[in-house]
Amino acid sequence: MTSALVADSLTKRYGRRTALKDCTLDIPAGHVVGLVGPNGAGKSTLLQLACGLLDPTAGRIEVLGTRPVSGSPRVGFVAQDTPVYAGLTVADHLRMGAHLNPSWDAALAEQRIAQVGLDPNQKAGKLSGGQRAQLALTVAAAKRPNLLLLDEPVAALDPLARRTFLQGLMELTAEQGMSIVMSSHLVADLERVCDYLIVLVASQVRVAGDVDDLLATHHRLVGQRRDTVDLGAGRALVEQSHTDVQSTLVVRSTAPIVDPSWQVDQLDLEDIVLAYMSGAAGNGPDRVLEGQR
Repeated sequence: MTSALVADSLTKRYGRRTALKDCTLDIPAGHVVGLVGPNGAGKSTLLQLACGLLDPTAGRIEVLGTRPVSGSPRVGFVAQDTPVYAGLTVADHLRMGAHLNPSWDAALAEQRIAQVGLDPNQKAGKLSGGQRAQLALTVAAAKRPNLLLLDEPVAALDPLARRTFLQGLMELTAEQGMSIVMSSHLVADLERVCDYLIVLVASQVRVAGDVDDLLATHHRLVGQRRDTVDLGAGRALVEQSHTDVQSTLVVRSTAPIVDPSWQVDQLDLEDIVLAYMSGAAGNGPDRVLEGQR
């Protein structure tokens, strides 16, 4: 499997403040990857390092097999505030994109502008938040990048604008076949468009894998209170909580759970994300049990 992004002990410091520390991960190419984690996990810093806007303090990062370079035509980036130039019209943005990017696809840009209903003569400063996000996505996608990085692109949008943006993203993915990494706190939105998920907590990868596999292998177990030292071969404890009489566990299992003393429930993607984030916070550490090593 080829990699879209590889980081090894990647660190970024600003004076005494550390924004990313010893981050190691391997993001596969050919996927729409959801990058999720709490505030301060290092998601935005990682994406800015990946597009060459920042230089690492320590460690190594490679994007599409090479060191990141700002302005690379192979990488598109939409920052958290979906930056556009308020005094320029939509058409001005497209002309500027064509001037700055040798690989610019004018037909794609014009098609997307028409598809999302943007007036080419409208100044960006007069557009709604959703329209600005669509313009920023169009400019990034019309570069024809191999990798598109999106940092919380729908965080400030209303539900209808989010849905429209994500529909456009899915269409671009289907048509262009580019790799996409999108950070977001809105797990339900990620579940709609992503086929691969990474949970990043305090710069460390808590879990990474195909969304379908994560959904199939994670379960909530509810039963009489018991010791969790041995859950059986092929099972890893992600999160646990207990009352005087009951234990509730979130486990990742590669083997069927046939113990009738457990009530076994499937989890959605948000349940899985919250379990890993809670476990990392010390409310039920992710422990590899016997048979999982």
